[in-house]
Amino acid sequence: MTLPRCVKAARSHSLSPFASVALSKIVINRQFRGPPNSGNGGYVCGVLARGLEGPVTAMIRAPVPLDTDLTFDTGAGGNRLLGDDGALIGQGDPASQVIPDPPMIPTMAAARAASAGYYGHTNRVHPPCFTCSNERDEGDGLRIFPGQLDGADKGVIACTWSPHASFADADGVIAPEVVWAALDCPGFFAWIEKEGRHGALLGTMTGEILTLPKAGEEYTVLAWPIARDGRKETAGVALIDAGGHVMARAHQVWIIMAPRPPVAAPATADASAT
Repeated sequence: MTLPRCVKAARSHSLSPFASVALSKIVINRQFRGPPNSGNGGYVCGVLARGLEGPVTAMIRAPVPLDTDLTFDTGAGGNRLLGDDGALIGQGDPASQVIPDPPMIPTMAAARAASAGYYGHTNRVHPPCFTCSNERDEGDGLRIFPGQLDGADKGVIACTWSPHASFADADGVIAPEVVWAALDCPGFFAWIEKEGRHGALLGTMTGEILTLPKAGEEYTVLAWPIARDGRKETAGVALIDAGGHVMARAHQVWIIMAPRPPVAAPATADASAT
């Protein structure tokens, strides 16, 4: 397949097989969507982390437009993503949040078994999502399906993930933005398992990649709920190799979506006549 580019501009230099940047204009390709018409939160956080050393705190402040020019500003020690009107869409800075360690390291067998209970297998949640959709083909979406771990606290979920070669460079190394995307939705599903279905959007993600994974190798994705404060839910997520070593990890803040206002009932004939 032809590799899509999430970022394009004249006089570009490579960011990853899926991104290039020059001057300051970038484009998030529709392949990397979360909601139908907005960029995948984890993927965009990974773009915002590019070029920054160590753990990064990335914050998404507005829906991320797809297939349209955006401004990528790398000044002032951090990165900023701006819309065509100059409004701030997202920002990435050196981390301001401690990233938690995994509460446990499950076996690969346990993670595979947990994936069978993935909420999205029996409920249609995010059909277009780059990370968690089971309607996206291999090599198009990541197909990460975490479910409740047997014997673990409620909400501690896991699955295995073998990155597709389509997301790797010539050496088989997976692009950093894709790793951030792999850590995205599991934090949401940890809270689904703990509290039941509800809507939420990724607001802030603090992450670090210790070792980039390789295509075709099997890894464990682990996520767990941390705390809830009003409409904010925090979660931890980790990518773990077959030897039990943490490859990447993140702390997330999810914002619970407010319930939709009730639709007013149409006026009855009697009411309209008075």
